[in-house]
Amino acid sequence: MKFTLKIIKDFPAYLWSGWGALSSILLFIALWDAGGQIYGNLVLPSPLETFKTLNTMLHDENVIAEINTTLYRASIGFGLSLIIGTALGLLAGFFATASMMSRPIVTILVGMPPIAWIVLAMIWFGMGDETVIFTVIVASFPIIFVGALQGTRTLESNLKEMAQSFNFPWHMKFFDVYFPHIFSYVFPAWVSGLGMAWKIVIMAELLATSDGIGASLAVARSQLDTPTALSIVVIMIASLMFIEYIILEPIKREVELWRD
Repeated sequence: MKFTLKIIKDFPAYLWSGWGALSSILLFIALWDAGGQIYGNLVLPSPLETFKTLNTMLHDENVIAEINTTLYRASIGFGLSLIIGTALGLLAGFFATASMMSRPIVTILVGMPPIAWIVLAMIWFGMGDETVIFTVIVASFPIIFVGALQGTRTLESNLKEMAQSFNFPWHMKFFDVYFPHIFSYVFPAWVSGLGMAWKIVIMAELLATSDGIGASLAVARSQLDTPTALSIVVIMIASLMFIEYIILEPIKREVELWRD
């Protein structure tokens, strides 16, 4: 409870520190506008036209339903990948044999192109939620697993010896000694896995479903509706940035205060 209240209390200061990131976004929009003036609206609609289209879309209940569908699939897939990948990665990191046995499996999962997983999932599960969720899991799992594995494998031996010499109970060993170090590896893996999950869910929907943001993007492509396509891209990017910078980053800052 105190941890949550501290995050809320420090949140305004965190937002104020984001002026540098905001300026880079404004610079990107300026370059986007310049590109729109050079290539025309068919190839690259201006930011103004795109945001007008976006505003119209966000007032459409059907579009909101598509966004909720995509968020549901991404949340389930990434949530399962986060839980399973973190747990198995931590477990494998504490046992050298498990770590060695997991390496070829991780190599296979990383080396397999996402499009191949989507095709296989379409054969196994058909055209529906299961295909999308499965693809998100197998695409995000190795990233999260490796982060958790490296976090435990790189624990310094003197930390372990200190915890043993003071006879800390297991929960103190984990949360007060091991967790701060492990978290510095696991959290970036979570963020990378989240980015991968969000990209994969759109790709899977584009190919394997008739609803969701990905399916809407496919319709916009077939109709050469560039403003709608760009509006969907803005929705994707804004959703990912909100989750990463508004939800996850403040938590990371609070947990990593020990570094200071």
